[in-house]
Amino acid sequence: MSKKNNIYVIGHKNPDTDSICSAISYAYLKNELSQKQEEECKYIPTRAGHINEETQYVLRYFEQEAPLFVNDIRPQVIDIEIRKTEGVDAGLSLKKAWDIMRGARIVSLPILEEDKLAGIITVSDIAYSDMDVYDNMILSKAGTSYKNIVETIDGEMIVGDLDGEFEEGHVLIAAANPDMMEGYIEPQDMVILGNRYESQLCAIEMDAQCIVVCMGATVSKTIRKMAKEHGCRIIVSPYDTYTVARLINHSMPVRYFMTTENLITFHTTDYVDDIQETMAKRRFRDFPITDNQGNYIGMISRRNLLDLDRKKLILVDHNEKAQAVDGFEEAEILEIIDHHRLGNIETNSPVYFRNQPVGCTATIITQMYMENGIEIPEKIAGLLCSAILSDTLMFRSPTCTAIDRIIAEKLAAIAHIEIEKYARDMFDAGSNLREKSAKEIFYQDFKKFNDSNINFGVGQISSMNKQELSACKDKLLPYMEEVRTSYGLDMVFFMMTDIINESTELLMVGDMCKEVIENAFETTVESSSAELPGVVSRKKQLIPAILGQLS
Repeated sequence: MSKKNNIYVIGHKNPDTDSICSAISYAYLKNELSQKQEEECKYIPTRAGHINEETQYVLRYFEQEAPLFVNDIRPQVIDIEIRKTEGVDAGLSLKKAWDIMRGARIVSLPILEEDKLAGIITVSDIAYSDMDVYDNMILSKAGTSYKNIVETIDGEMIVGDLDGEFEEGHVLIAAANPDMMEGYIEPQDMVILGNRYESQLCAIEMDAQCIVVCMGATVSKTIRKMAKEHGCRIIVSPYDTYTVARLINHSMPVRYFMTTENLITFHTTDYVDDIQETMAKRRFRDFPITDNQGNYIGMISRRNLLDLDRKKLILVDHNEKAQAVDGFEEAEILEIIDHHRLGNIETNSPVYFRNQPVGCTATIITQMYMENGIEIPEKIAGLLCSAILSDTLMFRSPTCTAIDRIIAEKLAAIAHIEIEKYARDMFDAGSNLREKSAKEIFYQDFKKFNDSNINFGVGQISSMNKQELSACKDKLLPYMEEVRTSYGLDMVFFMMTDIINESTELLMVGDMCKEVIENAFETTVESSSAELPGVVSRKKQLIPAILGQLS
């Protein structure tokens, strides 16, 4: 199936358990529906960031591979229609190369050595080789094989074998009488001549490396015997002397004329944006493509860019620009499945958009399985249930609805897990915070937002151990300031949520933070921190409160 038929199901940056599990589960559902409807497409679960430890635990528990990592969805060279121009060996003759290019109507031919690109030969290179004036040692300088010579002049090797190359000596035409020939034929020369016995004998006795007999003339037994004794090859060609002399230079190998330096090549993983400028500056007709191991793949030209297909995306668990994978603007968004507030992603055409006020995207996806009559496999049920337990903090979050709980219990039965025990193990795996760096903790679940031209970010960790949460404070606050500066944010908040006590200690950096939080929650901010009893949900409690103050 062509890569053009791939559709990537992807969650937000810094993905949480819902983002990862929803991408996997929705891709599975779409593939099942695609098979039913006999569609020619493949849905691929994808992620836009590192998988946190809680989600790693879930994937290990249900023996599920992590989704494909994609940090930039812009079109790549691999998305272009690459022309599969076959590469040729560096020893190929100029004539053969010309015949291939003329037959395929191409102007460039890649030269390969063990599947690696060694050089490029073009129609212009062959034209120059034909027009330039070379001395009569050019065939030997080029290391021309006897096989190439025989093929090029449509000849037959009647004495000697085709193995080996013409590596030294001149190429001469025996137009003079034998007395004069003795003065200019040297050992190892190649002599083009006719059917004159005396000339043939003279060339052999002068230790010529090879003689080329033209016009398909018969070579006597005596000459053949003499040639064998002197180690001289004999080639017979049906062409006249002029034609053989004109064609024989076309037997030279392409390696002698190909371009090997300053080759402009692209990799399959290069982004189209990055190669367009290079292609515009260079007047080459074709550009070779290699994979990441340097193996030749094919050729592209500027014309191929006209047929570029944008990658196709389905977004799950988000619908805001700041949270979407880099380059999403250059992709074609087909669907959005989410449970958050409506964000600011714009699409070029209408899309299927399903947004419900429930506690988890996985809840919506489970409903879609049921609506379409698709049986939920045990492992997929486990992933969906894990996402709901994670996003609803085991039903403690105010975002949790009755439908979340009902569906989670049904999924748990299919997955054969006991909710209370499994959820505690899952949260414990994700909240092993003491050994982690500030960066590892911070990016377990971090999202950026924009409102009223104010940019802010909110991260969150949840744990059943309040002491473990408190121990993170001192290393998180300095790192949050680094994050604020690097992203150019006005404010950065971080929720340290105590699942058991259903409360959050909120850390903050930024000039407006204190005023925003104190007004929003009627609390007191001290040392860049505030206690928020009853607040456990970023989506339903913290973000709306912040946005209310900003507006």
